[in-house]
Amino acid sequence: MTTPTSDIDEASPRISGKTELVEHLEGGNKPKTDWRIGTEHEKFGFLWDGLRPLPYEGKASVLAMLEGLRDRFGWEPIVEGGHLIGLKKNGASVSLEPGGQFELSGAPLETIHQTCTEVGQHLSEVRELAEPLGIGFLGLGASPIWSLAETPVMPKGRYKIMTAYMDKVGRLGRQMMFRTCTVQANLDFSSEADMVQKLRVSLALQPLGTALFANSPFIDGRPNGFLSYRSQIWTDTDPDRSGMLPFAFESGFGFEQYVDYALDVPMYFVRRGGQYLDASGLSFRDFMDGKLPILPGERPAMDDFADHLSTIFPEVRLKRFLEMRGSDAGPWDRLCAFSGFWTGILYSQSALDAAWDLVKDWTAPEREAMRQGVRTLGLKTPIPGGRSMQDLAKQVLEISGAGLRDRRQLNAAGDDETGFLSGLHEIAASGLTPAERLLQRYHGPWNRDLTKVFAEEAY
Repeated sequence: MTTPTSDIDEASPRISGKTELVEHLEGGNKPKTDWRIGTEHEKFGFLWDGLRPLPYEGKASVLAMLEGLRDRFGWEPIVEGGHLIGLKKNGASVSLEPGGQFELSGAPLETIHQTCTEVGQHLSEVRELAEPLGIGFLGLGASPIWSLAETPVMPKGRYKIMTAYMDKVGRLGRQMMFRTCTVQANLDFSSEADMVQKLRVSLALQPLGTALFANSPFIDGRPNGFLSYRSQIWTDTDPDRSGMLPFAFESGFGFEQYVDYALDVPMYFVRRGGQYLDASGLSFRDFMDGKLPILPGERPAMDDFADHLSTIFPEVRLKRFLEMRGSDAGPWDRLCAFSGFWTGILYSQSALDAAWDLVKDWTAPEREAMRQGVRTLGLKTPIPGGRSMQDLAKQVLEISGAGLRDRRQLNAAGDDETGFLSGLHEIAASGLTPAERLLQRYHGPWNRDLTKVFAEEAY
């Protein structure tokens, strides 16, 4: 949920019809030589003193971290309403989620080696600033001990609008906004046909991604009954803008059909005059016709449509690239593994075809059943054909590894990118998700003392 960094220019050309929206998405088509990898990850900031959530202001705070990155490491500020709410540098950005979750949106890079270096450099900068201030960061999919009431609220206009709207459309929307963290990979496509195949494969395999990276078994200081509570939250956040997109598997699907879907998703906001105008529940189709009640007679600019696309949250999101959105945040090595996993599948045609052969006969109810199952069963979730998600994990990891070998992207030591999958192979072989290993420690050596998760899992 990266925040736009500038206002809509009121003199910008206005959209005259749906064809322009389709062409906007088509503009993401890139030759394979220009394909890049973007990795985003979120983490919870906290104060070691009392294990309290990190406030926005104060000596030890979100603001202090942002100012430190700006002043010591040369990040450029992003300011909204007089508040420092983000940073940018060399194609990357640091932004804030509603409850202060600290997000790195990485630059578009060529290799997983570069991605992992970028993540490591960011975490090194964060630690250098955080340690003297008594601040730590935690890579889990859900905040383990703080209540919603204890969680701070960031001073960003869009979040105020979203928070008010969430209660109208689902029971867990505020939990999603303030108490979850994810890792995402952003990947390119070369054509409409390539986009369709990649979207279908990644949607079908998103439950596998949820299982392999399941890392949110705690909430309110105790186990919550789920391996990925973050995934559970998304099942009751807002059905209009989330889920598995079954229409993407229908004959004839392409950019236009996704635009039709996006136009039917209710709006959140419009940016004008440095402000976020509340458009929650209103229709972008009405906006296209100049009939938006809050801006009568005005039609949207393309930046308005880009904003609207950013407020749609399916398990895989189409913008001018594809975003993998189904997995919990985790430690540094799994952030690298996440992008490696999806890059291996989607950036080698032979790997993509092999993955499609595995999933092409699954029905929409079967895909949804897997999505529902992995929340609690993880790699024990049944899949079509009488097998388990663990069996699928082993197969797909072999496919991903073959895809990474096909890329032949070597580091200075001559290693290809397959090494980033080693931890995932171990998870698949054991059948135990990261969440189950956390629960083993919670019920074992931690003696049900959840404060131990900070000492052992903090960055």
